[in-house]
Amino acid sequence: MSSIRYRKANVDGLNIFYREAGLPDKPKLLLLHGFPSSGHMFRDLIPLLSKDFHIIAPDLPGFGQSDMPAREQFTYTFDHIADVIDRFTDIVGFDRFAIYVFDYGAPTGFRIAVRHPERITAIISQNGNAYEEGLSDGWNPIQAYWKDPSPAKRDALRGFLAPEATRWQYTHGVTDESLVSPDGIALDNYYLARKGADDIQLDLFLDYQSNVALYPTFQAYFRTHRPRFLAVWGKHDPFFLPPGAEAFKRDIPQAQVRFFDTGHFALETHATEIAQAIREFFEA
Repeated sequence: MSSIRYRKANVDGLNIFYREAGLPDKPKLLLLHGFPSSGHMFRDLIPLLSKDFHIIAPDLPGFGQSDMPAREQFTYTFDHIADVIDRFTDIVGFDRFAIYVFDYGAPTGFRIAVRHPERITAIISQNGNAYEEGLSDGWNPIQAYWKDPSPAKRDALRGFLAPEATRWQYTHGVTDESLVSPDGIALDNYYLARKGADDIQLDLFLDYQSNVALYPTFQAYFRTHRPRFLAVWGKHDPFFLPPGAEAFKRDIPQAQVRFFDTGHFALETHATEIAQAIREFFEA
């Protein structure tokens, strides 16, 4: 097991913080986190995989320790975030790599895969959705905002950014809450409480509709290129339902789908089991 190193890369003037582990001659694995987290969510997974992979886990722009420029200086859309992470992979020398995508990391990683199919060696999706049947009713307030992006609809979503909402995301569907470290919850809430972070996240809530609009494009990529694919899914996720995981097999018949008895942040309770599933997937 190699040590984790904590670095920053200058991506066209934007500092992107990332965690790195493993030897450079090992297969490359890019870990992309979700809302409202950071690369910290991979703190348990990275040591379990660092012997087998060269791992890099960046914090997305506006998240974690990466730069969070003001909205007047940086347009917070998923296209723009994907642009930055795409360029980041060039800077850190990730020319061919597998991607592990979760939540917001999925539309980021899938955009990169569509742009550069020849660079993607495999995809691991942990509650990273690309099908409308994977969207639960929990999306209804956000979808109402898409239809009517008024200040009232925007303000109605601020509850998703409250500390108790973060805790709920971590613990909903978990059978034993004592397995969920409070540190990740506290760290995410610290980042959400920064000045201006709320409106950045509300901008991304609005732009999430662009991801749903791209689902057919992502699905066409899956059908055309048939990447090696593993879905590792917390089956009690309140946002991304199990049918969304099963749907990958419609476009990638060889896709493997594994469900775990946990919620949205599956790594909080099942990092060891998910690491084992990843090792078995690559050894097959």
